[in-house]
Amino acid sequence: MASEKGLGDSVSLAMIQKINLAQKFIEFGDHWSPKVIGKVNSCAVKLVKIQGEFVWHHHEHEDEMFMVVKGEFTMKLRDGDISLKAGECIIIPAGVEHMPVAEKEVEVLLFEPDTTLNTGNITNEKTVEVLEHL
Repeated sequence: MASEKGLGDSVSLAMIQKINLAQKFIEFGDHWSPKVIGKVNSCAVKLVKIQGEFVWHHHEHEDEMFMVVKGEFTMKLRDGDISLKAGECIIIPAGVEHMPVAEKEVEVLLFEPDTTLNTGNITNEKTVEVLEHL
């Protein structure tokens, strides 16, 4: 009912802001370094630019969602590859080994638990332990 008050009633309009993804992507240029743009419950909404080949890895306890905002890339899986283009997304279940590969720069939105390390079970030069917030 419209007259009932819920917990969300204490949130003011000033606290809720729209996010322009194109503008956020302009704010950074580095590849493979996710940037946090918000949270949904215990999950982080992240933006990342990818280009080249990442590293084979998996996430023991976390699922990941990759949504292509601009460009196209291939998600390599041990039993085959999946090509993705703008407007498409893929969900990688916890424990599944994967490796993103992009010939040209791609803009990707990630949705995953905020504790997810970008390189999962691997630590190397592409590991980002502390994420920047935009």
